Amino acid sequence: MEKFSEFIFKMRGGIWTLLFVLILISAWGNKSSSMQIYISLAIIIIGQIWRCWAAGCIGLYRGENVKALKLAQTGSYALMRNPLYFGNFLIGLGWSIIAGSYAVIIFIVSFYLLYILVIIPHEENFLRGKFGDEYINYCKRVKRFWPISLKISDLTGNFDSKILLRSEIHTIITTLIGTLIIIAVTCYT
Repeated sequence: MEKFSEFIFKMRGGIWTLLFVLILISAWGNKSSSMQIYISLAIIIIGQIWRCWAAGCIGLYRGENVKALKLAQTGSYALMRNPLYFGNFLIGLGWSIIAGSYAVIIFIVSFYLLYILVIIPHEENFLRGKFGDEYINYCKRVKRFWPISLKISDLTGNFDSKILLRSEIHTIITTLIGTLIIIAVTCYT
């Protein structure tokens, strides 16, 4: 199972692209209402802002292998252990809402099966092995996606805009282009 998890983790960028393609195919021929698009755009923007906040707080990410120089516990990581994936979830959900109800079902089920059951546990195993009790205590304080308690001082964290710009520009551009494509498909097909 560990080899499978490692493979899926390495392929997560391609998996995200595949999920986008599935959403896009589901969108073909569906007509989105203006309200559907506005709600979706709000969700997508919140998701991308959330990702940017997380990227600026993590210090090091991107790549085929799990890695961490330190355990991120401030900023968005004070609220949840997986803010980058939560941002992805919001972006994908927004795309899915534009595309229609079948896309929402496909996306939520796929995200759960791939990210919640495989990718995130793979990362957690790495972090548990590298940071030991520090990570175990962090898990007791902070849930995967929803906050238990919150100290405002934890939210300010170690945000570094240089890391954000270097690491997240690809995702920002991809999110923008993907959103425009899905809107075009649902408005003009």
